[in-house]
Amino acid sequence: MAAGAKSLSKTFVWILMGLLMLGLAGFGAVNLSGTIRTVATVGDESISVDDYVRELQREIRAVEAQSGQPLQMSQARDLGLDRNALARLTALAALDNEVGQLGISIGDENLQQEIISIPAFQGVNGTFDRESYRFQLEQVGMTDSEFESDLRKESARTIVQGAIMGGVKMPATMTDTMVDYIGARRSFTVATVGAEALDTPVAEPTDAQIQAFYDDNGDQFTLPRTKQLTYAILSPAMLLDTVEIDEDALRKLYEERSDEYNQPERRLVERLNFPSEQAAKDALAQLEVGGTTFEQLVRDRDLELNDIDLGDVTREDLGEAADAVFAAELDTVVGPLPSVFGPALFRVNGSLAANNVPFEEAEPALREELATERARRLIEAQSEDINDMLAGGATLEELAEETEMELGQIDWTRDSDEGVAAYDGFRAAAEAVQEGDFPEIAFLEDGSIFALRLDEVLPRRPEPLESARDRVAAAWQQAEINKALREKADDILNQLAPDGDFAATGLPFRVENALTRTAFLNDVPANFMNEVFAMEPGELRVVSGNGAAWIVRLDETLPPADTDELRQLRDALSSQMDQALAQNIFNAYVRDAQTRARPVVDQQALNAVQASF
Repeated sequence: MAAGAKSLSKTFVWILMGLLMLGLAGFGAVNLSGTIRTVATVGDESISVDDYVRELQREIRAVEAQSGQPLQMSQARDLGLDRNALARLTALAALDNEVGQLGISIGDENLQQEIISIPAFQGVNGTFDRESYRFQLEQVGMTDSEFESDLRKESARTIVQGAIMGGVKMPATMTDTMVDYIGARRSFTVATVGAEALDTPVAEPTDAQIQAFYDDNGDQFTLPRTKQLTYAILSPAMLLDTVEIDEDALRKLYEERSDEYNQPERRLVERLNFPSEQAAKDALAQLEVGGTTFEQLVRDRDLELNDIDLGDVTREDLGEAADAVFAAELDTVVGPLPSVFGPALFRVNGSLAANNVPFEEAEPALREELATERARRLIEAQSEDINDMLAGGATLEELAEETEMELGQIDWTRDSDEGVAAYDGFRAAAEAVQEGDFPEIAFLEDGSIFALRLDEVLPRRPEPLESARDRVAAAWQQAEINKALREKADDILNQLAPDGDFAATGLPFRVENALTRTAFLNDVPANFMNEVFAMEPGELRVVSGNGAAWIVRLDETLPPADTDELRQLRDALSSQMDQALAQNIFNAYVRDAQTRARPVVDQQALNAVQASF
């Protein structure tokens, strides 16, 4: 009996051990440190875990580089980056499978030439360096055999891609059609029917007309999505009266700014140097008899005016030439005078009087500057304590009662730019705040601190007629003016139809010749040229706009002009069409290869890889 129990006990232990091993085997199947090596097979090729990790990291880093923010794996999945990475690797594996079946390879010698020509693997002497080769591969987590295998496959893929895409030409019909469309030209006559052409002006709208227009066009009078915010703010300006500034500090700052408050008389001067005194005298003589200009003298020396411009200079800057330059009249040339670069002619372009601001005049501005700076420091010192109060549960209303902060409210939209909404920092915080967010202290550009709370979000909604009334009335009147102008233009068009004499209409008109679709004309609607190109020769048409109408007659249709610009456009379009067709053919080939390779994805392995990020 005892022996039987002992035997049963051993059997039970072995069963437990077997179950444990089975569980551990299952654990290894879903953990990157276990038995997983591939995430998908495509024909005879496989997509390794390492390849998938590298490709997924590349996708994530590309998005992070654009946004400047770190990306979580859940966000990457929402953006489809995991699917993009797998799709790209699957397409490459399908092509590798196709290449393998075709038996294409670049060979060991060509592979060696490819590797030694890569700059990253070269040493300081410009030749292949094996240590640099190993170091660079270690940086990306690859062995030399993995890299060489990838390079061999990539080169083989390039051979196949070149064979499929090489020599592909799009039929010229498509390029010709596009060039003809872009370069086509029209000549036409156009007359403008403005508000002054109306027989009677449009009257002011009645209350009933305003109400009816508002009811029919309510989508034009809406209020944007609005955040109702409560905020507490403490700015340097609020503390200026409490900051004391002693006179010693003011005088010290005044002395530091002495160059700003005490400036000597200055001249705006250009200096043109010459190789010799005689050359300078000859140039001045030509100026005096009108044989040349100062600008021409500058150009003769292969210089530009900005090359010889000294800006505003003092007597000390000019040295021995100072007396003559400061005694000269404006817009005159004096010389030759000595300079650090030899004989020169000086042209005096302007005069700046001496500027001497006594301390008493400068004191108010200096006092405000010092007080503002000290107020900023006081605010910065208080900010941490105020933030601690918020963290402890204090409301904005309590902050206003217990500190020097002031309470305010604002109906904020993305168009708000007045008051506190003029600050970029406040607008960014208002944009980001969500319902339920706890207020916290933030700084504004001028050293102010603030905290805000979202009270309510008002969705986009109709604006009450009471506040929109003036704009509704203006819109009604403009619509009526446009309607009356259209009717007036239609009447004139009917008069023009028999003989087409634009001069008889009394309207301002002009003739435009050989304009393309992209031609720009002042004071016409954006769709004006499209209307012109939809017309037949001799046709008359009214084009309506806001505040005017235009009567157009198409005089002539012209083919594209034979210009260098159009020929370059044709060549560029032809090249783009060829590349697009070749790429589409290659993409179709890859999709076919992928279908025939029958990809099989290991979703469990993908989940394990993504969970490891």
